[in-house]
Amino acid sequence: MITNKLIIQFIISIYVVFTISIFFPSVNLGITPRTTKGLIGIVTSPFLHGSLRHIISNTVPLVVLLFILSYFYPQKALSVILFTVIAGGMLVWLFGRNANHIGASGLIYGLAAFLIANGFIEQKFVPLLISIGVIILYGGLIWGILPSLRSYISWESHLFGAIVGIVTSFLLKTK
Repeated sequence: MITNKLIIQFIISIYVVFTISIFFPSVNLGITPRTTKGLIGIVTSPFLHGSLRHIISNTVPLVVLLFILSYFYPQKALSVILFTVIAGGMLVWLFGRNANHIGASGLIYGLAAFLIANGFIEQKFVPLLISIGVIILYGGLIWGILPSLRSYISWESHLFGAIVGIVTSFLLKTK
């Protein structure tokens, strides 16, 4: 079960890694598709951010979505997070363009997609309200799954995170 304390520790660890990377660059530990070296990035990429702007822009949606997930779906939360990070990262490693993919946005897209899809799949009142709330808050994320002219944005992480989030909502459907 994911607790508020674990969420805070996770966010703090992202900032600790970012601070350390200022002195000891670690961004090359991201997902580099189809390379042996890039496999480590499947696990490390959510902790790596290229700039202060990057980490700050990921922090608020990550915190909000993690708290929503852990509050309303405590039994599913850990599975959603792990499956999104691992399966989403593997898909980026397999199909991503040749670049170094870093950041927590794949996880963010996976969480948002799970929370949206889960309400429609379960067809229950509270999950549907959560879906609508996440759509209102983060519906604009849809544009991030499209290829971007900004080559520094890993739209592949966004796309595969969202796909895995939706698949996870089907896999974890409660009866």
